Amino acid sequence: MKRDLDLIRLLLQEVESGIKPEAMVNYTEDEVLYHCRLTIEAGLLNGKYRPDLSGGPGYARLESLTWAGHDFLDAARNESVWQQTTERLKKAGGSWTFEVVKMLLVDASRKLVGL
Repeated sequence: MKRDLDLIRLLLQEVESGIKPEAMVNYTEDEVLYHCRLTIEAGLLNGKYRPDLSGGPGYARLESLTWAGHDFLDAARNESVWQQTTERLKKAGGSWTFEVVKMLLVDASRKLVGL
């Protein structure tokens, strides 16, 4: 399964607000659980992930954003900044590390406020 930055952003928004974003209906349970695991492993969210030993989707409990999760969500919060960054990545093609994505978000946010 490929990493989906839009889903990661939605998970962070859900944990922060306590409200499930409407766009989450576009994802399967397996996709959501996989990305829950990724956000925990990446240090964006505090929580627990436990795989299902019988081959099922497993279990995840997301508890709170970490400092890094807050930083990423703050950089990705503005919809036009998010769209600009994701379009920039699509035009460039290829795969990008999370750090590169975060740097692009921060750069777009700086430009938005005139820095």
